[in-house]
Amino acid sequence: MRAVLVTGFGAPARLADVEDPAPAPHGVVVAVEATGVCRSDWHAWQGHDDDVVLPHVPGHELAGTVAAVGADVRDWHVGDRVTTPFVTACGTCPECAAGAQQVCRSQTQPGFTGWGSFADLVALDHADVNLVALPEGFPASSAAALGCRVATAFRAVTDVGAVRAGEFVAVHGAGGVGLSAVAVAAAAGARVVAVDPSPAARDLALTFGAEHAVAADGAVEAVRDLTGGGAHVSLDAVGLPATCEGSVRSLRRRGRHVQVGLLPAAAGRPAVPMDLVIAGELQVLGSHGMAAHDYPRLLALVTSGRFPLAQLVTRELPLEAGPRALAEVGAATTAGITVLRP
Repeated sequence: MRAVLVTGFGAPARLADVEDPAPAPHGVVVAVEATGVCRSDWHAWQGHDDDVVLPHVPGHELAGTVAAVGADVRDWHVGDRVTTPFVTACGTCPECAAGAQQVCRSQTQPGFTGWGSFADLVALDHADVNLVALPEGFPASSAAALGCRVATAFRAVTDVGAVRAGEFVAVHGAGGVGLSAVAVAAAAGARVVAVDPSPAARDLALTFGAEHAVAADGAVEAVRDLTGGGAHVSLDAVGLPATCEGSVRSLRRRGRHVQVGLLPAAAGRPAVPMDLVIAGELQVLGSHGMAAHDYPRLLALVTSGRFPLAQLVTRELPLEAGPRALAEVGAATTAGITVLRP
């Protein structure tokens, strides 16, 4: 099969012919129809994730058709159209037994612990736990966006942040996960302030339901002014020390900070203002993806028309453009989500 192959951290990736994967007894192989290009893929390429072993194929946001099925799989068959969370859970550990597959202690992750979906084919573990059936006619490019950024934002806003109608929500970063968080919060009836250094990203955030979109410089003061003292919920959808600290400082008393963006050690550690956390009784929360069994709620929101998923995918490229698209993520030169189509 064809795949975007990384042979050196930070070195140019290339399109290569590699061996086809085979399904594990509990797994499947999916013929990839579309795969998103995510900042997490960029971190893996840069060597910020200890799970990544070279040579490596990135990619963890995907949609496609089941092409091969392991002997122990009960619920899936060749020809089924599916997507999957980026955490492929084991289904048997205590966290999985409690329904929290997104923090499975024995998880694998395509594109991190193993080869991913920047390829014609990708192997996925524990299919009966992790696959999600796509509705009839659901576009592959839209479905690919669900696996990481949209699903992560959905759970971060609705479950972890527990956003309620009428609350002020600040979203720091208007990339794929940030725009998704803006749209989910707006659909919940919240009043959203988006923060991003890019004018194009800020404009896009307004079309996704933000009431206001402000530049990153001076964002804390701007958010506090626009919300009458601070947001009820603030999300760091980037994963940088400055955005994490700014998100916490954007809160009103008893507000909830949700950390969504990765904070790799290579970027430095954030200076979380714990004095403010104590004095204001702030909550500092983490959010890590969403389990497959939660996807029906997300799909219901998308099919209701209240979440503009198709607008989130702003660029579709052929697989051979994968190396260039991966490099562009770090430069933040595009707004919305880029999808590769093998």
